[in-house]
Amino acid sequence: MEANTRSPGRLPTAFLTPGSSSFLDFLGQQAPELLPGSRALPAVKGAVEAPHGTTIIAMAFPGGVVLAGDRRATMGNLIAQRDMEKVFPADEYSAVGIAGTAGFAVELARLFRLELEHFEKVEGVPLSLEGKANRLSTMIRGNLGMAMQGLAVVPLFAGWDVDRAQGRIFSYDVTGGRTEERGFAATGSGSVFARGALKKLYREDLTEREAATVAVQALHDAADDDSATGGPDLARRIYPLVTVIGDEGVRRLSEAEVSEIARAIHEQRLRRPDGPRAALL
Repeated sequence: MEANTRSPGRLPTAFLTPGSSSFLDFLGQQAPELLPGSRALPAVKGAVEAPHGTTIIAMAFPGGVVLAGDRRATMGNLIAQRDMEKVFPADEYSAVGIAGTAGFAVELARLFRLELEHFEKVEGVPLSLEGKANRLSTMIRGNLGMAMQGLAVVPLFAGWDVDRAQGRIFSYDVTGGRTEERGFAATGSGSVFARGALKKLYREDLTEREAATVAVQALHDAADDDSATGGPDLARRIYPLVTVIGDEGVRRLSEAEVSEIARAIHEQRLRRPDGPRAALL
């Protein structure tokens, strides 16, 4: 029996019809115009001026994985926002860090979280970490049309693999191509400089606190050479977002914890502006 769509409090028939466990598939069938990749954009000449966010870093350590991001969003040569949030929990055991066109990136992160919630409610079990990474790849690929117009979203996905009992990191390109990273990864305009710092400071036996410190050091180095990346702003009390994902789930470090790390790094860099040195051999 079909639901009465005119009666208040009753769901439309589409919501009561068995179908795919993917919310994206459901939305594509019932209201495809709501999907980001299905929106028609007006013809424009030249690059689209929209706020962009960078830089995101992820690194694995024995107890899980750290996902961190700076807070700056830029629009051309201007700072559009100083305290943007770029790291979002996707579910209990995973998180996504966003780089690229800010508005679409935030929308994609929220839609991804909804996709995972929908699957778990329909199937009764959560997706595997591999399955989550694949779903995100599909979503990025659906945004390819807008990416070709300069409105690209390139996230980093990280989580705790319950089956393998370890943290894992996945990076993406604008076409949805997925790569599992070993040890650490970075994306965004400052990623080249952040990766250089990570190569010198990363070790496989880092503690959670040490991994968070390495992440902030790498963001500091990225901000030193990339104008689109914002380093710790002690005057405004704006610090990087640092999230730890382990067997107990997703936990964002408090502002006090990140502040302590950032201020210790700042004190050290007053004496050595380029940061810590790595051993020659």
